[in-house]
Amino acid sequence: METESLNRKNSSRKSSIVNGNGDASAKLTNGDGDGGGDGGGEVTLKAKMSLLNGCTVIVGSIIGSGIFVSPTGVLMYTGSVNLALIVWVISGLFSMVGAYCYAELGTMITKSGADYAYIMETFGPFMAFIRLWIECMIVRPCSQAIVALTFSTYVLKPFFPECTPPEDSARLLAVCCILVLTLINCWDVKWATAVQDIFTYAKLLALFIIIATGVYQLYLGNTQYFTFENTDTKVTSIALSFYSGLFAYNGWNYLNFIIEELKDPVKNLPRAIAISCTLVTIVYVMANVSFYTILSPDEVMGSSAVAVTYAERAFGMLAWTIPVFVALSTFGAVNGILLTSSRLFYAGANNGQMPEILTMIQIQRFTPTPAVLAMALLSMLYLTVSDIFALINYVGFATWLSIGVAVLCLPWLRWAQPNLPRPIRVPMVFPIVYLIATIFVTVVPMYASPVETGYGILMILSSIPVYLVFIAWKNKPIWFQKTMGGLTQVLQKLMMVVRPKAASK
Repeated sequence: METESLNRKNSSRKSSIVNGNGDASAKLTNGDGDGGGDGGGEVTLKAKMSLLNGCTVIVGSIIGSGIFVSPTGVLMYTGSVNLALIVWVISGLFSMVGAYCYAELGTMITKSGADYAYIMETFGPFMAFIRLWIECMIVRPCSQAIVALTFSTYVLKPFFPECTPPEDSARLLAVCCILVLTLINCWDVKWATAVQDIFTYAKLLALFIIIATGVYQLYLGNTQYFTFENTDTKVTSIALSFYSGLFAYNGWNYLNFIIEELKDPVKNLPRAIAISCTLVTIVYVMANVSFYTILSPDEVMGSSAVAVTYAERAFGMLAWTIPVFVALSTFGAVNGILLTSSRLFYAGANNGQMPEILTMIQIQRFTPTPAVLAMALLSMLYLTVSDIFALINYVGFATWLSIGVAVLCLPWLRWAQPNLPRPIRVPMVFPIVYLIATIFVTVVPMYASPVETGYGILMILSSIPVYLVFIAWKNKPIWFQKTMGGLTQVLQKLMMVVRPKAASK
């Protein structure tokens, strides 16, 4: 947000004083943590990801804590098991339609930043900044707080089998989880990616164990809870149930953030979307079916850790294995948010819409330390709210409103710029259906949950004064420029960070 002259002066001074040779600062600009391999030249992203890699990115991004938290939230608002399962299926289809709309946008607008770049190209910097603000200040840190709380709940649940773990204990353990992973991500990117790989396997193993036992229970004829009894038919309740369902599918658009690294994206992007979204929908629905083969709706509603309750009933002496796997899964999910968030900070800062400090790299560890620390601090701020479902409503409203605006780019560009090259062209019914559904899941809950949606709206509106002061206001006073430049230098010296070469102008 500082002036260009201060940016250059600051960057060059720190490169010469702290870095010495100017090469180290470029080592992380390829996002892989491998140092680029070129030496001192500018590092560019190369298309190395196959179709299988693309599928694992989407599956790994979607499957996190949601499947272990959301069954309670979906059932809370639907009232019946069968309607809850229908919500899970529709949520999967809804996500797949949105992903296909993003496929056209991603191959048409190839700039980094995904939906942030699409909105920037279509509606200009003001709307793009609002999207950036929502993602960086609300969605990512709030999602991280939710996952960290889920981690702490599953770790503590075996010690409190007959009651809910104490709120303060859960929050403190969630803070510890975030701090440990912040240290790992600030220390070594390879450590962070290793954590991500290991804990992804734990996540999938836990789900496959649950599904396998559920299929066996179905074989034994345990289907007594699959009914429409106690269905809540209020439109507002059904809309709120989709917040919990769609939260579990959040992450389907993450491949678009790294589309420039995908081989033959025109062919592989839609294939990866179809394979991944179908697989995740099947896994999620079967996991829910498994829960209800043993647990009654009242047991699911009364459990803060559904998988633990299921394991206690299904596995007996081995019940401890599931909470361990789920805790590992959520631990890895917190790590994944920290690991990927620096890309969005980087894209925003390159457009002058985020503080320059957030693009900088630690000169000894070659890690995006400022961005990681910013994300960790914001997440811990959200931990002042210990109600997971209130947090889901905050993040749900902000997420689907902003993604709806991104999908609106598709029909708008079809009308405004019909001659743009479109390697992938989805049927117009896809964005229309998605936009109608987005209106449903954002407008209707305003009546059912006015407090949470009110907070969400206030957080979104808070972006306007920030934009006017720090971005739209070009002729800032000299004292303001010096203050911001001095603050950046102090933070640089404190964290020993410099701006990477690829981010310099």
